[in-house]
Amino acid sequence: MTTPVLIHRAEPADTDAILRILGETYEATWKPELSAAAIARFESSAHTAAYVRERLRHFEVVCLDGEVVGLLDWHDEFIDALHVSPRHQRQGIGAALLRHAETAIAGAGHARIRLETDTFNRQARAFYGKHGYAEVDFYPDEEWHSGFTTVLMNKAL
Repeated sequence: MTTPVLIHRAEPADTDAILRILGETYEATWKPELSAAAIARFESSAHTAAYVRERLRHFEVVCLDGEVVGLLDWHDEFIDALHVSPRHQRQGIGAALLRHAETAIAGAGHARIRLETDTFNRQARAFYGKHGYAEVDFYPDEEWHSGFTTVLMNKAL
């Protein structure tokens, strides 16, 4: 990406765009891997909308040409969400969001950063590995009951 990535705090007006990006990444990444029962459970849960409502004031977003194309949510030393619209991936937006999170988390006094992904998500595992994150633990996904194996990754700051 040649244009600098500008990251700013999400505003209430960004809610629909954040939900759109989370929906796009769910459709492109997780849904193809889920069982029909897990899809039905997730899609009927309204969890995503509740999560965004609860955490909106903590989200940070990237806009290109007036469109929100990436998002970040973190607390303490943990990245809860880092998503880039599939239409804008591989343009440096994810890397900029990750650098931003690392700087903010280090600035908050934490010595490491942690996040989770899933074993099937080779794209995310490669992305984080390229940026110095190590896979440190594997455990069943008990939050979503998806049948997936969660990968805990971390990096010293």
